[in-house]
Amino acid sequence: MEGIQNPVVSRSVEEVFGDFRGRRAGLLKALSTDVRKFYHECDPDKENLCLYGLPNETWEVNLPVDEVPPELPEPALGINFARDGMPEKDWISLVAVHSDSWLISVAFYFGARFGFGKNERKRLFQMINDLPTIFEVITGNAKQSKDQSANNHNSSRTKPSGVKASKMSPPPREDDESGEDEEDDEQGAVCGACGDNHDDFWICCDACEKWFHGKCVKITPAKAEHIKHYKCPTCSTNKKIKA
Repeated sequence: MEGIQNPVVSRSVEEVFGDFRGRRAGLLKALSTDVRKFYHECDPDKENLCLYGLPNETWEVNLPVDEVPPELPEPALGINFARDGMPEKDWISLVAVHSDSWLISVAFYFGARFGFGKNERKRLFQMINDLPTIFEVITGNAKQSKDQSANNHNSSRTKPSGVKASKMSPPPREDDESGEDEEDDEQGAVCGACGDNHDDFWICCDACEKWFHGKCVKITPAKAEHIKHYKCPTCSTNKKIKA
């Protein structure tokens, strides 16, 4: 197992953070763009299964390692057993929360292993904390910039019908929360697939109203011009299942 047998040989905060981002990207794919594949691999009739995010931005569902203690902290065990016992959306959210916990434990395992001091641990946590959690991305609750929200409130409420695409950053959703730290308010709108907010070609799902990088959902600007109503991979698959 790539993420277990071959851990990164990091020595710096930046390298450990890079490992964190790679694993996080893989987990986000499993719970968003690859969610149908992930759902089917979590068969409740199988043994205890875990969801692993790998440093190369991929993911896998597998049995836990046999060695005790394991080389790396293990993710939540037996996620497949709860799959059919609750609404799918709640199950995905629960897996997302456990995935966030696992990512933190792996990052600080490396921090301890490589002898990070107080300042290095603080810097590592700050870098991690600047990203929205997997749970926030999956549930659409990633913190938004209140200043941007106020400036773009009218435009976000008066979008024309049909496909919503832009080469600029997407307008953030309105955030009703108050009293957040200024540090948290710096987080802008994020892609519903990768969780990042860098400038790129964006497209908005007309069903769930989440924004996505075109490359994350395999939609080019040219292709978007011919789409009247766009549905992201998750919404498209959910509609087929209900039908």
